[in-house]
Amino acid sequence: MNPVLDLAGIGFGPSNLALAIAVEEHERPVRARFFERQPRFGWHRGMLLEDATMQVSFLKDLVTLRNPTSGFSFLCYLRDRGRLIDFVNRKNFFPLRKEFHDYFEWAAERVAHHVSYGAEMTRIRTGGDGFEITVGEELVRTRNVVLATGLEASLPDGIEAGERIWHNQDLLHKVGTLEDPRHVVVVGAGQSAAETVAFFHDRFPEAEVHGVFARYGYSPADDSSFANRIFDPAAVDEFYRAPEDVKRKLMGYHANTNYSVVDQDLIEELYRRVYREKVLGRQRLSLHNTSRLTDVNPDGKCVIESLADGGRLPLDADVIVYATGYRPANPVRLLGDLAGHCERDEHGRLKITRDYRVVTNDEIRGGIYLQGGTEHTHGITSSLLSNTAVRAGEILDSVLRLPRTTVNPVPELAAHR
Repeated sequence: MNPVLDLAGIGFGPSNLALAIAVEEHERPVRARFFERQPRFGWHRGMLLEDATMQVSFLKDLVTLRNPTSGFSFLCYLRDRGRLIDFVNRKNFFPLRKEFHDYFEWAAERVAHHVSYGAEMTRIRTGGDGFEITVGEELVRTRNVVLATGLEASLPDGIEAGERIWHNQDLLHKVGTLEDPRHVVVVGAGQSAAETVAFFHDRFPEAEVHGVFARYGYSPADDSSFANRIFDPAAVDEFYRAPEDVKRKLMGYHANTNYSVVDQDLIEELYRRVYREKVLGRQRLSLHNTSRLTDVNPDGKCVIESLADGGRLPLDADVIVYATGYRPANPVRLLGDLAGHCERDEHGRLKITRDYRVVTNDEIRGGIYLQGGTEHTHGITSSLLSNTAVRAGEILDSVLRLPRTTVNPVPELAAHR
């Protein structure tokens, strides 16, 4: 019989990849396995546009904020690929998205001995001092489970994906099916929506591209130095300790650092395109602000309706792309009968300890940890790359019952502790 694992990771995106690296680098031997239902590593492959850049610094890679000397850093990847000097001369902290995905794949290959691909957990139950999980035909025993099942595409109520209706996560997977489209509609006001609008405008030079959003215009992301402290590891401690009303205020104050916002350079580029077309007398790019898409049919027929005056523009779209974001995968669905042993707060949300462990009753002897789905307790970095390296280290320390280690806080913040 296989030995009992210290931890079993369910899902193998960037979060559990960072955890696998922490396991690999730990001074103590750790028995760990990770299970991923995809046949290989992949992260938002459908939006790996050639000119799209990351919105986080390369220093917020899988390891650097936890272990700056790690051989799994983005800089070590660049050295291995022969591009380190080229990247330095580029004078930019933000790699291409395709490049960062290649970095993830490079790192995943180096810890592949910890991972089983094409393996989906179908059952979890208590057993011994932890859990028994069923993965295919295999029964795995583990003291702790770390759920990192990522995000799920979010579509508006009543909208179903189909031949002509896509979520932007499928953009590159499906765009090859289009032949000389006449009308393309993109719904949404965030970075992905703006990137999708620009992509279609470039890809199909004869198509009319319609961007539809309820705002007056695309809003720029707040990436100023002080606002970016909301992504600091120390900010997780402050958010976790804050009263519920303060948590809500902080999320409201700083939503524009991450949600429904667009890089300033892309906003300006789209504005230049609209203006240029007005000058040339051929309007191919139309941005419909204070508007919504209604009367949507599976065959692409739809209406762009103005929220300001009720005006209606019927369209027969070749494709409608909803860049309407994601929601965290619900971990309760994976837990099955164990969900009834998890404690809830007054709002019905899972109670989570500071080390990302679900609070359970005494019948559960092992630890259930979440990577994602903890925004209500840990703040905006719950499912973002910004804190991935530190979060992975904290979870591993908790699994091994070690004192929690954190990155040193900003001195000004430390003075108020």
